[in-house]
Amino acid sequence: MSKKMLCSKCKTETATLILPRDQSKVCRECFFHIVEDSVHRAIVDHKLFTSGDILAVGASGGKDSTTLIHILHVLNEKYEYGADLHMVSIDEGIKGYRDESLDAVRRNQKKYGWPLTIVSFKDMFGYSLDTIVKLLGPKRACTHCGIFRRQALEVGAKKISATKIVLGHNANDYAETTLLNLIRGDLSRLKRGSTIITDSGYGPARIKPFKYVYQEEIVKYAFLKKLDYHSVECPYAVNAQRGLPRVYLNQLDRVASWSVLGFIKSNEQLQINEKKKKKLIANKCIKCGFLTSQKLCQGCVLRQKLDDSFSQLTIKLEEVEMEEVEEYVDEKEKENNFKKERIYEKEKVKVKINEKVKEIQKEKEKEFEKEKN
Repeated sequence: MSKKMLCSKCKTETATLILPRDQSKVCRECFFHIVEDSVHRAIVDHKLFTSGDILAVGASGGKDSTTLIHILHVLNEKYEYGADLHMVSIDEGIKGYRDESLDAVRRNQKKYGWPLTIVSFKDMFGYSLDTIVKLLGPKRACTHCGIFRRQALEVGAKKISATKIVLGHNANDYAETTLLNLIRGDLSRLKRGSTIITDSGYGPARIKPFKYVYQEEIVKYAFLKKLDYHSVECPYAVNAQRGLPRVYLNQLDRVASWSVLGFIKSNEQLQINEKKKKKLIANKCIKCGFLTSQKLCQGCVLRQKLDDSFSQLTIKLEEVEMEEVEEYVDEKEKENNFKKERIYEKEKVKVKINEKVKEIQKEKEKEFEKEKN
């Protein structure tokens, strides 16, 4: 009979899990402690927030945001952070997907007792994501969604006077972003993408307590804690640009489990030549007031393109409608002309029949006169 392996951390309980970050074998309780402590250390070491901060926690209903909400709830009580915790959800308008995930968010809202604010694309931008896909096709979905979600989250945070926005971006997300910016050759975003606090100077700063927590650790934590989350992937995610970097990192992680954190640590130590970096001049969008380096922010540029596409579609629909009306009128005219022709033909037949009847009557009268004489 094989001897049970003890947890490499507590040395007393049986090891039942393999920790993805270093492949060490741990028991369930030590695993929970390690994940929670990683988040706590990130909060404390990087001073992500302080007592009295109002935190707008992005709540999508998925495993990352649900696990983040649970851990923040546990840590806030355990370490008495004194943070005021709120959920902010974005309703992009994806029928059958976002409806179900928002149901999960509402159930968690009742469970943890946090206030919940929902901001919809339709209300804020005039278009749901489903409508955008119908107008522009599925390949443009992620571009519009990313930009609109960012702005909608800031609007939701402002509604509750939040001082910080908390996102569930994990270690794998950071590694994917690093690889994606390397592929693009985007030096300014490459360095900016490694920070745990993103402060644009407009609106609340964004903080990511899951920076050093692996995706697999979040999945295991959510499963073992029996958290209530929506596990279905967004139907438009197949068009996301980060799909290939994700596949590559997943394959690399199988042979080198340290690679994800390796990407993060390398990016943190990366030195960018200041001359090569793009100099961004911060301005406020002349239309909506969001921070931008141009006159119009990306959100307003995309909305203008959507308005133009919608106008063109409306014109096409009107043209099609007019053509259908004209075709209908032509058909009716043809039907009326046909009916007139039928009536005319019938009248002609009636006349001929009457004439024939008269002829027969005359012949009968002549025959009668002859017989009489």
